[in-house]
Order: sequence, then structure tokens, then C-alpha cells
Amino acid sequence: MNPSMGDLSTVDPLDALERAIRTERDALARLARHEGLGPEDALDCVHDAFCTFLQLALAEKLPPEADHGAYLAGIVRNAARNRRRRHDLKKPHHAIESVAPGDTPTASDDGALELMAKAEEHIRLRACVDRLCDTQKAVVTLRLLEDQPGEDVALALGLKRGYVDVLLHRAKGSLLACMTEEE
Repeated sequence: MNPSMGDLSTVDPLDALERAIRTERDALARLARHEGLGPEDALDCVHDAFCTFLQLALAEKLPPEADHGAYLAGIVRNAARNRRRRHDLKKPHHAIESVAPGDTPTASDDGALELMAKAEEHIRLRACVDRLCDTQKAVVTLRLLEDQPGEDVALALGLKRGYVDVLLHRAKGSLLACMTEEE
């Protein structure tokens, strides 16, 4: 087990995820790029891996003795290969002489760092949404993520329109508190 990652039975899953992001993101982005994905697809694979890691950590389905870096690498590698298969992308093969050491973009590029920061923020927000009760989670998903009108959300959930507004207001307050406590 990587000692910097901690034991999930004693460490908050969000703390474990934050450490994993800090220690593993560049290596995971390089791995996805090595698997033949472009920068945006590679970043999507890394983001998906962190989301999967968080969901498993919150469900306490990660074994405490697992090497989280290797675990995340496996998720990224499989996601990259699946993405290539789904989009019929061939992994580029270049002669070693044709690729100069500085030619391949890395996660340390300014644009990649900005995208990585946005992905981290998105992961944190999803974790905060997952902490909401089921009704608030449904309201937030329908109103904010799917942009459905309040009347439609109330009808779909079998609630009164005013109660949907109250739930959304309370959920926004909870999300704001959750996001600011994480910083």
C-alpha cells in the first residue's frame, strides 16, 4: 500500500481522493496519452477514474491495503482502451527516432493544468451532490444539471412546486457549504 494514500477505513474518502489527485494525476494523464488518446480524451479518462475511485471509496468497496495508484492506473488503462475501441481509434505507432522528448504534451502544460483543475472541481461537486439526501439529489439533478423547469420537476417527483423550490434552495446551501469546507 502506498503510505501517502492512507487507509480508507480511517481516512475520509474525499481526503484519500484529494491525495490521489495530487500524487497520481500527471502519471495517469501520461498513461492515457500512452494508450493512444488525445489530450481531451485522456483527461476524460482520468476524470472518470477519479469519479469511479470516489464512488468505490464512499461505498467502502476499496480494499484498505490496495495500492491506489496502481488501481487508478488500471481504471485509466481500461477506460482508454475502451474509448479507443468505441471510437475505432488506432494507437499511433511512431518510430522512436521520430519522436523528440519534448514533442508529447503532458499534464504539466498550462491548458492541461486548467482542464485538470476544472475536472477536480467537478469531482468535488459530484461528491458534494452525492452527500445530499435522495430527494434533494433528484431536484438538483433535474433542475440544475438537466435544466428542467420547476413545474416538470415537481410533476416528475410527485411534489408541490413550492417544495421543489425549497429543496433546491436548501440543496444549494448544502452544496456551497460542502464546496467551501473542502477548500
